[in-house]
Amino acid sequence: MSESAKRRVGAIANQLAPSSDSGGIPPIHKVAPAGPRAAGKVVIITGANSILGIGRASAHQFAENGAKAVYICDYDDSNLETHKREINASWPAVDVHTRQFDAADEAAVKAVIDDALKQYGRLDVFFANAGTVGPHAPFTEVDSEDFMETMRVNALGVFLAAKHAAPAMRRTTAGKAAPSGSIIATASVAGLRSNAGGTPYSASKAAVVSMAQTMAFQLAGTGVRVNALCPGLIETGMTAPVFDMARARGTQGKIGQLNPLKRAGHADEIARVALFLGTDESSYVNGQAWAVDGGLSAGHPYVPGRIG
Repeated sequence: MSESAKRRVGAIANQLAPSSDSGGIPPIHKVAPAGPRAAGKVVIITGANSILGIGRASAHQFAENGAKAVYICDYDDSNLETHKREINASWPAVDVHTRQFDAADEAAVKAVIDDALKQYGRLDVFFANAGTVGPHAPFTEVDSEDFMETMRVNALGVFLAAKHAAPAMRRTTAGKAAPSGSIIATASVAGLRSNAGGTPYSASKAAVVSMAQTMAFQLAGTGVRVNALCPGLIETGMTAPVFDMARARGTQGKIGQLNPLKRAGHADEIARVALFLGTDESSYVNGQAWAVDGGLSAGHPYVPGRIG
């Protein structure tokens, strides 16, 4: 056996050698650190202004779990400074930046990413969460301008986030030895199945799912992952009118009854999945559409009590 072959065999033997306290078996190969889940990460979140929103809840999750910096961004900045103060009061070590811009404005999207690179030399997570519900009308009554505006915010906004975030995530620093990053886009169960939203909204969210899939393959080998989050009925600023009307009628107990959990979801339940997708714990999750909907998209519509 040649000397190079012997060295390879020796290296493999050393790698597989059991540790002294493992009972004679090799240790588990762990992909994420044992400490804070998002330790040191630089995170950008759009659609973060709403008090009830997924963006705000996600900023809290990343801050609580050790992020170095969190950028909270929205077209409406009426609550952003309040959110910043709230986060800093609980986690003062986290750098919180507020940015007001349209998520479908390419120059503004690039600018916030450039700022992260300038200040920290890295970008680890871009949560493209900004969105609009679009017109509430049958598709035959929706004009082309309203349709395209829904697509602009919901689909183009995600496209621009990924376009500029992916190259930034490939940058390395002393604290980031290898290119890596996670692009997370908020889609919807309406992008997976019918009857969960209007036609423009559903079409835009289906586009988000498709982009997560195609971009994941186009980023093959770069260390950058792309996934879509598909919430079900969650009480947010966007859906608040539905919940308010139900409360006014005394029918709030019926909200979410079509899913197996028989309830609506909370923003924090989506935020915790966003945290998972943004950390190394999900390092083998890529190109997926994650439904977080109480099980709604798992089956066909049914009338409770009529299936026996």
